[in-house]
Amino acid sequence: MKNVISLAEDLQLRKENLPEFKNITIRVLNYIVDVLNQESVYGKYIICSSKIAGTTKPVRPYNQELFLRKAKSFEKEFLKFEAIINNLKNKNVNNDKSNYHTIDSILYTIQQSIGIGLDLLVEPNSARKNVGNRFEELIRVLMKDLGIPMKKVTLSIPYETDEGEKFYRCETDVIISPYSEVRSNPKNIDPNEIVISLKTTTKDRMPKIFIDKVLIEKFLGHNIKVVGISQNDIQRNETLDGTKISSTFVSNLFMVYTKFLTKLDGYYYIDPPNMASKQPFNQYIFPFSKFVIDDVWKLLNS
Repeated sequence: MKNVISLAEDLQLRKENLPEFKNITIRVLNYIVDVLNQESVYGKYIICSSKIAGTTKPVRPYNQELFLRKAKSFEKEFLKFEAIINNLKNKNVNNDKSNYHTIDSILYTIQQSIGIGLDLLVEPNSARKNVGNRFEELIRVLMKDLGIPMKKVTLSIPYETDEGEKFYRCETDVIISPYSEVRSNPKNIDPNEIVISLKTTTKDRMPKIFIDKVLIEKFLGHNIKVVGISQNDIQRNETLDGTKISSTFVSNLFMVYTKFLTKLDGYYYIDPPNMASKQPFNQYIFPFSKFVIDDVWKLLNS
């Protein structure tokens, strides 16, 4: 008889495919039904808390327009999601508006469920690390299921010191390719391939995305395609008058880097900041479903 691991252990295990992500999401959704017993609403976001034996443990805010809180609803939508991904893999594109929402909703529910489960069951430092790891795994698994070749490449950039030549290791989160296999290597990034920067949030991480693009292009002497992908830029804040939410998207920094440093080939959020729908941000920031259904194929073929 196979041993069933605890939910806390399962949340910290590497996920290799979409069924594994589906199963962990269902486990969390079934678990929180009995555990989350307090909630507050802030616009489209909800903050839930678990209050047991006088101890209150709040979890990360979730977007009620994207989060599927009932396991049965998630399973039903997941079937649609699988069909959409399979059609995209077979180049059978359907631009039905509901497909965009299904992709964003399913991926958001998966990632946010993992985050909520970790908030409740794992100490904070380990939770943050595992949230980031599961997010990178989720996007890589999705690219694989779309039939897109990918690989993690670490570029070695040489520089001289008084001790001789040394190397700066410039790591990429993942590179996807229009070829049968990724051609980029530690000495070169193929200009037809796409460097994807994966960050659950841009808080404290935005500068590296832009700076790495400038650095790599300067070193290689040719342009490269770079896109950013994030879960969201929303966090819970403890204030004097209670718990509230705030945005971690640094809008002025994003536009200054875009105008004066370099332009990315797109930034995609599963749950975009409110600012993303306004000028000029809507020219650069988009829902992740747009990347999956439309933009990734155009970028790979351009």
